[in-house]
Amino acid sequence: MFTRIRRWPVISSAVFCVLLVFAVFAPLLAPHDPTLGTLERRNSPPAWYGEGSAEYFLGTDRLGLDILSRIIYGARISVFVVAIVITAGAIGGTAVGVFAGYFGGNTDELIMRFVDFNLAVPFILVGLLIVTAVGQSLEIVILLLIIFSWPAFARQTRAEALQLREMDYVALARVAGASDFRIMFRHVLVGLINTVIVVASLRVGTLILAESTLSFLGIGVPPPTPAWGLMVAEGRDYISTAWWVSFFPGMAILLTVLATNFIGDWLRDTFDPRLRQL
Repeated sequence: MFTRIRRWPVISSAVFCVLLVFAVFAPLLAPHDPTLGTLERRNSPPAWYGEGSAEYFLGTDRLGLDILSRIIYGARISVFVVAIVITAGAIGGTAVGVFAGYFGGNTDELIMRFVDFNLAVPFILVGLLIVTAVGQSLEIVILLLIIFSWPAFARQTRAEALQLREMDYVALARVAGASDFRIMFRHVLVGLINTVIVVASLRVGTLILAESTLSFLGIGVPPPTPAWGLMVAEGRDYISTAWWVSFFPGMAILLTVLATNFIGDWLRDTFDPRLRQL
């Protein structure tokens, strides 16, 4: 049993499945409305405390909102944001990386300098400026994360494309008269699928942390929408009297990021036998 757990990400997959179940079935699983609270029950402790109630199993926050319900709905926000950002970032970054790696030369140099510039721009500062200029919204958060997520895909796929373009089957396709677009799409891109999957899996945890950071700083998902980072921020003034307000959303972030990182490491080792640990 322990060998199976070591070789397969059983625990991490279970945590990730719970996250997906929360996201899909949030209205059915949440015991309360995440945006409607009872002031008489504000900062109520978890159920196992003497003053706690089974009705609010993980307690309530300063507005009497149920912590458990907000964590469940917060999972929906995290999954929704990550799914859109990963899809857009993977498509855009992979296209840019394949284009740069296949053509090389000045094209590659120009594109990669732009990628380096994007990576050098301070993410939080740009977020503050944009939110100050246009306002706070979920759409702005998604746009910000997409802008800063595609370079990771571009750099990795570009490095792989530089190697794949020198392969014999690519040279034969070129001799056979295949167009550059066909070679990139049918030969080079196909060889990058495993790499894209691994990069995407490893980026999930980073994106969840980035979204939580934006919400914690007040430039992410606007209240009263339940977001884990926002919940942590709302409870920071009550750490000494109501620690559960920040603790449980923080644990949700921790477990989710750890689970996705472990799954990403397993996928990397699986798709690249050279990295496999015996």
